[in-house]
Amino acid sequence: MYLFWGLIIPFLGTALGAASVFFMKNELKPAVQKMFLGFASGVMVAASVWSLLIPAMDMSGGMGKLAFLPAAVGFLLGIGFLLLMDHVIPHLHMGSDESEGPKVTLKKTTMLVLAVTLHNIPEGLSAGAVFAGVLAGNSTVTMAGAFALSLGIALQNFPEGAIISLPLRGEGESRGKAFMYGALSGAVEPVAGGLTLLFSAWVSPVLPYLLAFAAGAMLYVVVEELIPEASEGEHSNVSTIAFAVGFVLMMILDVALG
Repeated sequence: MYLFWGLIIPFLGTALGAASVFFMKNELKPAVQKMFLGFASGVMVAASVWSLLIPAMDMSGGMGKLAFLPAAVGFLLGIGFLLLMDHVIPHLHMGSDESEGPKVTLKKTTMLVLAVTLHNIPEGLSAGAVFAGVLAGNSTVTMAGAFALSLGIALQNFPEGAIISLPLRGEGESRGKAFMYGALSGAVEPVAGGLTLLFSAWVSPVLPYLLAFAAGAMLYVVVEELIPEASEGEHSNVSTIAFAVGFVLMMILDVALG
């Protein structure tokens, strides 16, 4: 049962954020959106470092001075994977009218959901990887630490759900449809995490690589999407402050619960 909740908590964060469409009338103000994007960036960077990269290097301690190798290789593979997905999956980012990836005739709402879904894959992999480490009995990964990561992902998923559902409502979608699209964008996370756990017997030997892979994929999303979107428009320090808050909060969760 703890595995179920560990994988479903991040999705619940997205769904709760998407549910804001039922009690908020208007699209998020630019300053609030910047705050949410900065907070999500801070959480994801801290999770990548404290919950994924550092444990990956600790697990490889037996390699001596080469303990960095699995983390470095996995990290670069994660970056490459998201870079490839950005080119092969059609998607549209919020605030943009030009789609990325292959040219297809899909509805704008579908393309927006695909964009967020694409970037939720590494978060699902992250949760699945740490719980796979718990199942494998790896002393570097604790149950409390795994739940800390799930909770951290859920916290940064909340604004993501709102950032999807509220603009869709503003474009004329019904509240129910806007909520559904926002919530569905996070459904890939428990699926990706569940698939990782399904192959946990094969995952264990390459767990350091997988943790670093998830970290690379998450940081790709931060650098390629979240931070640029948080910096658009009129200059403001709100996203930087929110980034710091998100980073420190995730660091505290990981250390205190790990």
